[in-house]
Amino acid sequence: MNETFNQYKTKVAQLWTGMGKKQKVMIGATAGVLVITVVLLTMVFSKTQYELAFQNLDSTDSAAVMNYLDSNNIPYQLANSGQNILVPAANAEKVKVEAGSQGLVQNGSIGFESFASGSSPFGSTDREFDVKYRSALNGEIQRLLNGMNGVQKSNVLVTLPEESAFLSTEEQEPASASIMITFKPGYRPTQKEVDGYYNLVKTSVPKLAVENITISSAEGELTASNDAGGVDSSTTVENHFQIQKKYESEVKRSIQQTLGKIVGLDNMVVNVSSSFNFDKKKTDEQLVKPLENNNNNGIIVSEATNSSSSTGSSGSGGVAGTGSTDVPGYQATTGGDSSSSEDNSRTTNYEFNRINNQIESAPYVIKDLSISVAVDKSKLSDDAKTYVNDFLSSLVRAQLRESGQNVDDDAIIAKKISISGLTFMASDDTSTTSGISMTMAIGIGAAALVLIGALGFMLVKRRRKQAAEQQMLAEEVLTPHKIDYATVEMEMGGNDNQMRKQLETLAKNKPEEFVNLLRTWLADE
Repeated sequence: MNETFNQYKTKVAQLWTGMGKKQKVMIGATAGVLVITVVLLTMVFSKTQYELAFQNLDSTDSAAVMNYLDSNNIPYQLANSGQNILVPAANAEKVKVEAGSQGLVQNGSIGFESFASGSSPFGSTDREFDVKYRSALNGEIQRLLNGMNGVQKSNVLVTLPEESAFLSTEEQEPASASIMITFKPGYRPTQKEVDGYYNLVKTSVPKLAVENITISSAEGELTASNDAGGVDSSTTVENHFQIQKKYESEVKRSIQQTLGKIVGLDNMVVNVSSSFNFDKKKTDEQLVKPLENNNNNGIIVSEATNSSSSTGSSGSGGVAGTGSTDVPGYQATTGGDSSSSEDNSRTTNYEFNRINNQIESAPYVIKDLSISVAVDKSKLSDDAKTYVNDFLSSLVRAQLRESGQNVDDDAIIAKKISISGLTFMASDDTSTTSGISMTMAIGIGAAALVLIGALGFMLVKRRRKQAAEQQMLAEEVLTPHKIDYATVEMEMGGNDNQMRKQLETLAKNKPEEFVNLLRTWLADE
């Protein structure tokens, strides 16, 4: 074993001794880099990786989580002033589950679980129960809001009315809720999400209306839309503006389609101005109507007939005389007259048609409409002006029929229509906006096309030539050929001057062949 080790040691020493200085430096540097890399990798992979398990905790929740981690000997790190807690990545999921099951993270809120702990064995008073119930209700709503997308934290305060046997439901004060929401940095809730906040609070508290809920953020108050039972003034105004503009655009398009065929679409300018009433009305009608084909009577529901008769006598009897108590000249009757009476009555109860109508007016009504049309004088003849005036008058009458104005009055309609004859700027078809004539523009365009075509042709031709040259070069490289060197007649009868002249002529006219000839002579020597 030692002999083998000594042999390897000797070979390494000989190899090291035989190396140059640069080789030794390179090997030493490589070994040093390798050692440093191994040490760094060992430190990185042996280091405990921490993972964010809890964030945005208040002091109470942070203390509860830290107490749990200390009791279970789990290392942790604090960040963001104690609001974030990091634990080893291997234990992160387990810590989250156990902390959630034990209710350690409550975000500063107390839910209905408070009724299950901390209760007195003798019970609690009504006052204590009310306070605990309101705190638990606030906490539950706060937890629901904190679970919404983009919400960092929230504060909830719900006010419940005091129940009294001496007050009716209408006399009691309604419930109310005030909420402050802090969103994550850079997050802006949509209107649909804001409506979700209102619906969540409304359904969590009994007898709570949307108008009694106030939700605010750092940027201002969040307002519910009509979908959530609120009134979004900005959305309503925008909708009204869009309706009005769309109506004016449709009226303008209708006028242009009709009058454009008479005076030309480019020879007139139309302006439409309207006014709307967006008040929505709802009317209930209860009508009573007799039956048709029944002599304006209804259905007989009940009928009662009563009849009675009586018979009797009237007058007095006695002996005629002129006593002290008798009236002089009065003729006394000797007997009484008989009389009879009869009474008949009938009571009939009818049932009529009862009609209940609920009339809901349209969401908007046109209050006023004015139309101004400017036409080129050259196109506005008397007949054309009469037709335009009649057309606009009928259009305005039809649109304002339900506005409550007297649309049959020609004076009123005339005030809402304006027809003007103006001189329009002449439009020269042979010119453009830049002042260049159409002919010149066409010529410039044609020249540009010709130039582009020529450049393209030259580019294609050049590419083909380069491809052919490359192909020829490749063939020359792949197919070697014998070089024919220039020869000079050496046997000239010993005339050195004539040989020198030939060499000078060859060097001037064909320098490459002259060089090859010299190389040949040198190779032969």
